Amino acid sequence: MFNSQLPELSELPTSRQLIRSTLIALGGAGALLVTVVLPSEYGIDPTGAGRILGLTEMGEIKMQLAQEAAADLASEPQLNDIPLAEAASPPAVAVADRTDRKEITLEPGEGAEIKLRANKGVSITYSWSVSGGAVNYDTHGDPLVKRRGSYHGYGKGKASVGQKGTIITAFDGTHGWFWRNRSKQRVIITLQTSGTYTDIQRVV
Repeated sequence: MFNSQLPELSELPTSRQLIRSTLIALGGAGALLVTVVLPSEYGIDPTGAGRILGLTEMGEIKMQLAQEAAADLASEPQLNDIPLAEAASPPAVAVADRTDRKEITLEPGEGAEIKLRANKGVSITYSWSVSGGAVNYDTHGDPLVKRRGSYHGYGKGKASVGQKGTIITAFDGTHGWFWRNRSKQRVIITLQTSGTYTDIQRVV
């Protein structure tokens, strides 16, 4: 057996010391909540420290994009959950390669969305640019047979003057871009797309 010497009572922390340590820990956690968590996650900055550290803008981006995505989703009719065995998938659409160019003018605070229809696994190249300012954007898709949680994000950002890349469509459905002009002046967005899709149009 191991012989271990029990600590003397005088070596143990007193109740006052334990309470003091607990209060210090709670105070530290509260400080982190107010100065880091609230600004970076929710854009709430009661002390002003989050804006100095650049955390408040991060939180504002998250909240703005979440609100815009929710508004976009709410603007389209939603169906109740449908069991997979009962959900009838629309027939595949036979389409050919095409190239399109769209131009949209947005006033301050105005939003717009362009969607195109494509089958699953299609590669769509795109580029868009902003003249006169910058915009927030959300690139996403919605399946033809909608269920709760069917929104699929391809990318999002804030204060962007343009993006380019390739979308590999996640399902048969509509895929596209939502922009909102958060600047104080009118902007013009020019979108160019190329791929195997149909029905490209502005829906918002």
